[in-house]
Amino acid sequence: MQKELYADSTKNRRTRAIPLPAMCIAPLRWRRFQQTKQREEAGREWEDTGYVFTTRTGRPIEPRNLSRSFERIGADAGLPRIRLHDTRHGCATILFAAGVAPRVVMEILGHSQIAVTMNVYTHVSEETRREALGHMDRLLKRRRKTG
Repeated sequence: MQKELYADSTKNRRTRAIPLPAMCIAPLRWRRFQQTKQREEAGREWEDTGYVFTTRTGRPIEPRNLSRSFERIGADAGLPRIRLHDTRHGCATILFAAGVAPRVVMEILGHSQIAVTMNVYTHVSEETRREALGHMDRLLKRRRKTG
């Protein structure tokens, strides 16, 4: 069985703009510069797919090759090994930890229903549980003093 790459729309068939952190702009500009050089070097072999990240001839990157490159870059940086898809989970975790509203996280991740975002990407940490219980403790102590 031969596998074939294909472009597909999102599950809900919506197109959307994805906001980028400012720290991503310079690397994306650098990528555009690299791709311009690759296009010139490839000449007639270049396939203009419109993708930002491509092979040296403009074709889509095979998913397995992308995963291997991601893992190699992480290892070279001394980071713990994670799967590329786990970065999506990491993004959601960072946004929730920063106090971003669940509806905003849902939009960034492209979910059509908040339940998916909340069920898949939220986890209650030990610190969060302690903080919640601390709030309850303070409220109950305050009520006991006034009552």
